[in-house]
Amino acid sequence: MNFTYLTTEELSERIKYNARTIRNELKDSVLFEGRHYIRPFGQRKILFIWENIEEDMAMASSTSAFSVPMASGGYCISH
Repeated sequence: MNFTYLTTEELSERIKYNARTIRNELKDSVLFEGRHYIRPFGQRKILFIWENIEEDMAMASSTSAFSVPMASGGYCISH
């Protein structure tokens, strides 16, 4: 499968969040390494995987208001 890799600034333009917000608030709380971003060649630079982010955003908008995102990419839904 081919993925679209984005820098923080490019992702910021697509999802209309400030790049600083992505780095400080979304990364590692709703955007997880291995699922939503990678560090190519073990370096410091981060590349976000657009297709996985887009899929999870669409899934999150269709789930219950009482759902908790899981690290595996799924959701725990509380009834």
